[in-house]
Amino acid sequence: MHILYEVKDSIATLTLNRPEVANAQNAALLDELDAAWTRAAEDPDVKVIVVRAEGKHFSAGHDLKDRWPGPDEITLEWIYRAENRRYLEYTLRWRNTPKPSIAAVQGRCIAGGLMLCWPCDLIVAAEDALFSDPVVTMGIGGVEYHGHTWELGPRKAKEILFTGRPLTAEEAERVGMVNQVVPRAELDTATRELAERIAAMPAFGLRQAKRAVNQTLDVQGFYAAVQSVFDIHQTGHGNALSVSGYPILAKLDEMKEKLR
Repeated sequence: MHILYEVKDSIATLTLNRPEVANAQNAALLDELDAAWTRAAEDPDVKVIVVRAEGKHFSAGHDLKDRWPGPDEITLEWIYRAENRRYLEYTLRWRNTPKPSIAAVQGRCIAGGLMLCWPCDLIVAAEDALFSDPVVTMGIGGVEYHGHTWELGPRKAKEILFTGRPLTAEEAERVGMVNQVVPRAELDTATRELAERIAAMPAFGLRQAKRAVNQTLDVQGFYAAVQSVFDIHQTGHGNALSVSGYPILAKLDEMKEKLR
């Protein structure tokens, strides 16, 4: 199993469990994670959801060595449908789950890794956490779920995308993307303490508070923008398809190998 699931004291803990590959996300991991989110959302005994990861790194992003079953000839239409399901639909569903959620992030959180922590309501980061989206290296303007502008503000979002450099935990806290930064050894304890404090609140009040904030963001354009930028992302794939074999994938695979 790629996802470990535990419920204790009204808190469901969803643990990414592929540490041998820096928790890179293959199709099976994403499907299991979505099932775990759904399970926690539907369990009346669960009031808070925690997403964490085993190993040195939170997630190295999408597993580029994982080739989903597909047609002999990969087309933009096939890519669009496949990514719409496992990337955009999953991520928005997690974001809109009507229970408070917390991501505990350590080590590297790369590209698709952002799509696992950004949908959570709160983020607790270890001091060694580094957040990055180097997808521009592939000729694509960022990962499928464009939380960048909302999480970082427009100028910081552009800097991180244009340069591909990682954002430190301290920087992420300073711009409001991260709620707390703690020593690595205290990450699980600090996250648990925060989850327990939230779990002590009335469930309906928590649900309504989350809806109020998310609905406000949607009125400001969040939902429409995420949908629109997903289409922009697909133009990057269209451009890459014109270069036989996606040669840049080999370079990104090499970068991720260094994390293992």
